[in-house]
Amino acid sequence: MTHSILVVCLGNICRSPTAEVVLRAHLPGARIDSAGTGDWHVGKPPYPPAIAAAEARGYDLTPLRARQVTRADFEDFDLVLAMDAENLADLRDLAPEADNIELFRAPVGGGPVPDPYYTEDFDGALDLIEEAAEAWAKRLR
Repeated sequence: MTHSILVVCLGNICRSPTAEVVLRAHLPGARIDSAGTGDWHVGKPPYPPAIAAAEARGYDLTPLRARQVTRADFEDFDLVLAMDAENLADLRDLAPEADNIELFRAPVGGGPVPDPYYTEDFDGALDLIEEAAEAWAKRLR
């Protein structure tokens, strides 16, 4: 079965694009995308420190561009994964009937991936993302 997964954070320039490429590495053949709940970064590349942290671990974020989540995404993707509780609430507000929304870290006990745009802990965020991506890959295989 081919899975389709959308990862969502606030601006789609740090956490969700990083999770997109990490999930792609763990789930080859799956359709994976990312988006933000906000619209202020639409069309922009990922944040340079996020690109650098990912590149240091062999992931390439440079082709990605930010976009905003749409109502259609809840039908277009099997699974919509929120990076924290605020994103989760925003997604549920946007599509209250959707039953395919979960926290990105659900398979490892839940909890947020803190936003490195504010914490400046890009390696710490990447550690959490890699752990959850590996768990999603095991769950979805």
